This record gives sequence, C-alpha cells and structure tokens, in this order.
Amino acid sequence: MADIHHQLPIKATADEVFGAVATPKGLDQWWTQSSEGSPEKGAEYTLFFGKGYDWRAVVTRCIPGKEFELELTRSMDDWMGTRVGFLLEEKGGATQLRFHHKGWPEADDHFCTSSTCWAMYLRILRRHLEFGETVPYEMRLDV
Repeated sequence: MADIHHQLPIKATADEVFGAVATPKGLDQWWTQSSEGSPEKGAEYTLFFGKGYDWRAVVTRCIPGKEFELELTRSMDDWMGTRVGFLLEEKGGATQLRFHHKGWPEADDHFCTSSTCWAMYLRILRRHLEFGETVPYEMRLDV
C-alpha cells in the first residue's frame, strides 16, 4: 500500500476550510465539477468530474472544523477503497491543513501523477480561500 500526504497553511479559519473540503459547494470551487452529499459520517457523496468520471464516496470521518474523510466506493480501479482526508488545526491566524490520500495499491505512475495533481488542487483551494480566486473546472490543472 502507498499513501499521499501534503500539508500547507491556509489563512482562513478552520470552519472556513472545513466548509471548502466537506461541502458540495466548497468542493465544486476547487476539486469537483459538481458534487452532492452531506458532511456527516456514513453519508454518500457524488463526485462528478465529467463524462466517465461519475464517482461515489462515503464519509468515514467527520468532525466539523477538525476532520473530514471520504472513502471512494465507485471510481477508477486504483482509487477504489482509498481514503481522501483532511485534518485541520487552527493556530496563529491560519489553519494548518494536513491532507492524505491513503490506501493506494502501489506507488506506480498514476500514484505519482495523482500526488502532483493533489498538490495543484490544494494550491487552488488555498488561493480560493485566501484571495477569493475561482479557477474554471477545465483549467484547474493548467494553473
């Protein structure tokens, strides 16, 4: 098994960051093309990334303002059963975001590409929360 980890400070409250990573309105600003779900343990999320990428996930951890994690239940093969999570700690006027994507079957080329893409998406998340920037979905991996 292989895991992806990233961490970064975001100049926003933990509640603001939680809203951006745990609600459909927030996710659609930086990751998904569209999504549906409710931030509560056991809830199912629809994560839509375009034709052929209509995925599902279940909330496995949810502590408002502190922690949110999804387990992928319908996705591409190597993402199936993996967990995407966010740990939040507010301190010094910012929120430290600790991101993980755990449970990859192996650290292959797709794993490496996904790690890079996550870093890019997390940068978009930070810029959205800190500066109100919105990047159109089609351009998110071009910035």
